[in-house]
Amino acid sequence: MKAVVLERPGGPENLKSVELPDPKPGPGEVLLRVRACGINHLDLWVREGLPAYKITLPHILGCDVAGEIAELGPGVSDFKPGDRVAVSPGRSCGACEFCSAGRESLCPEFHVIGADGGPGGYAERLVTPSRRLLPLAAGLSFEEAAAFPLTFLTAWHMLVTLARLRAGETALVLGAGSGVAVAAVQIAKLCGATVIAASTSEPKLDKAKKLGADAGFLVGKGDFSRDLRRLTHGRMADVVFEHVGPAVFESAIKSLRPGGRLVTCGATSGPEAKLDLRYVFSRELTVLGARMGSQAEMRTVARLVNEGRLKPVVDRTFPLSQAADAHRYLAQKGQFGKVVLKV
Repeated sequence: MKAVVLERPGGPENLKSVELPDPKPGPGEVLLRVRACGINHLDLWVREGLPAYKITLPHILGCDVAGEIAELGPGVSDFKPGDRVAVSPGRSCGACEFCSAGRESLCPEFHVIGADGGPGGYAERLVTPSRRLLPLAAGLSFEEAAAFPLTFLTAWHMLVTLARLRAGETALVLGAGSGVAVAAVQIAKLCGATVIAASTSEPKLDKAKKLGADAGFLVGKGDFSRDLRRLTHGRMADVVFEHVGPAVFESAIKSLRPGGRLVTCGATSGPEAKLDLRYVFSRELTVLGARMGSQAEMRTVARLVNEGRLKPVVDRTFPLSQAADAHRYLAQKGQFGKVVLKV
């Protein structure tokens, strides 16, 4: 099979096209004919050598995978060859206290395929457990199917499970062009919230409004909580959806109304953020961290996508052989939605 492998940590030039033997499915597994694979910032971090992700080189990246079942392993009876599916990217032990409580992302053995959980979707074939397959609706393209699992699951876990966003509340979604923020705008609207998008790009704000955002404002280098105060006539936000890190964190905390919740899943602008604890205790604020989500949440998200109530957004596609160019494009942060490899 054709694949793109990471030969050593570093820049996109370390992604190389190679020929590898086709993998074989074991008991409870299927062999997938990969048709599309979404690219996440996680791919860039793993490629660069982030210490938190332990991989064996050469490594196949790619967390968001969609395709057709090519072969069934022993004991698989709930799918058949030719079925169109996406792959739930998380892997956990299934037996610890966290897995038993439905909180798989806290499992000590939690991993993500294509990151630290084995090979991913930058290849023509992928072996995966059948229990991690997500059937696809007929009208959903493979590119769209590769644009939702990781980001939509993470956004659902952040807004619905952790922040418990409710109808009538106000949600501020930062970095409105990213894949996870595109999901957040739609999920917050589905919850019945008033959704305010923030971005450094006016065109991205316009696109966010077409997805359901009720209002938006441009973020500069100053304290954007003042802009939110004017926009909301002083009410501010019940929930702030944050994935950028220190570049926005201080203003994000100031954007919360008393009793508000900030939920964060990323640190694209760096790992250390300034936090004035006086805002936290005087307003009884809650700061929540999120790491993807559970299999049950993933199946809920997949159902809503198949029903058309949540819509994956594909910004641009690249052929598998141009994975390095796709990484460079994503690193420029100009996209709205997901960058996807066609396999």
